[in-house]
Amino acid sequence: MITSPQQQAVDAAITTRRSIRAYLDTPVAREDVEAILEVASRAPSGTNTQPWKVYVLTGEAKERLGNAILDAYRDPQQAKEHSEEYAYYPREWVSPFIDRRRKVGWDLYSLLGLTRENKAGMAAQHGRNYRFFDAPVGLLFTIDRVMEQGSWLDYGMFLQNIMVAARGRGLDTCPQAAFTQFHRIIAGQLGLPDNEMLVCGMALGFADPAKIENSLVTEREPVSSFVRFID
Repeated sequence: MITSPQQQAVDAAITTRRSIRAYLDTPVAREDVEAILEVASRAPSGTNTQPWKVYVLTGEAKERLGNAILDAYRDPQQAKEHSEEYAYYPREWVSPFIDRRRKVGWDLYSLLGLTRENKAGMAAQHGRNYRFFDAPVGLLFTIDRVMEQGSWLDYGMFLQNIMVAARGRGLDTCPQAAFTQFHRIIAGQLGLPDNEMLVCGMALGFADPAKIENSLVTEREPVSSFVRFID
């Protein structure tokens, strides 16, 4: 099959996207962030509702938010007072989903030399989410509470567009559901109005090639396992 340069570029941007968990301190220009978000805004949405809203954090603002969340995360009593507003993961895990979840978790921890007994090490690694894995740019996404399930599907396409557009510019990302537990802290830090609900966060920057965790490439099922052609 003959492929065009355009197809190769698009395919490469999609297939080289990975969840990067360690970044260089190289700044990302504001105009590049704006360009990525402008491209991403071409995502489809039902009747062009465009349900996304984005908060871009850098510098001291990003540092303040990370410190505030980590203060709560590291205190077991405080952490218990925070919970997600929506169920990102299933309330009851079944195969094959639980198997995939466990595999990617232990693949990452194995690279980092973390054993099952090292609960403190695993907690510290999870806590790095709240500093956006040291990426220079942190993105937080909200949606109006009046929007329903269809708009959340639209939102996923918008998020994917951001990650693909970033790859096209040599940047990397990590979408982060971990922030949802601490939505009240985020609302206070950002001054979110009551009608806005936190969807997730995302780290954006240049991957640190020296960090072992960035060598993780997750597996994907073959097309034959999840597709059924009907003639």
